[in-house]
Amino acid sequence: MSDPRPSVLLVEDEPPLREAYSRVLSQSYDVSTAATGEAAIDRLTDEIDVVLLDRTLPDADGEDLLREVQSRTDHCYVAMVTAIEPDFDIIDMGVDDYLVKPVPTEAVQETVERLLSLAEYDETYRDLSQKRVKRSVLAQEKSPPELGESEEFRRLQAEIDRLEAELDEIADECEGVERDLEQ
Repeated sequence: MSDPRPSVLLVEDEPPLREAYSRVLSQSYDVSTAATGEAAIDRLTDEIDVVLLDRTLPDADGEDLLREVQSRTDHCYVAMVTAIEPDFDIIDMGVDDYLVKPVPTEAVQETVERLLSLAEYDETYRDLSQKRVKRSVLAQEKSPPELGESEEFRRLQAEIDRLEAELDEIADECEGVERDLEQ
């Protein structure tokens, strides 16, 4: 069975933008849409990987909605997609990206891809850290001969090696995107 497609919640009150972004994103992701803050909260689940959030909605302030999203999920990445020009207030805003309209659909797609890469990096890093802790605990508690004879310990070390290589690969991809953003 294959992994489920990443899930995006698109919160946008302008129907033409909501439809255009949804049409493009639906080719690669499971997309839920909401035109209001209330609808966004109703559609927010633990399965949502990325939220694209308009900063001004008819019934909600985007910053308040951002805080609500962050309080309800611990793994969701959020990009503001808004007509509000950024000011210094965005420094304290817990967003992972900030896009100023008009935003081409390709830029929205690239943003979602980048945020999903960050999520993959975070997940891989956490998995690697957990395995490194286990290796360290075993190295402190077991003798070198016991470790050398253990098939489980060899599998653990092989998994650590694999995750380190995977993490390096993801980091290289993320650094390439970061360089593109700085240009």
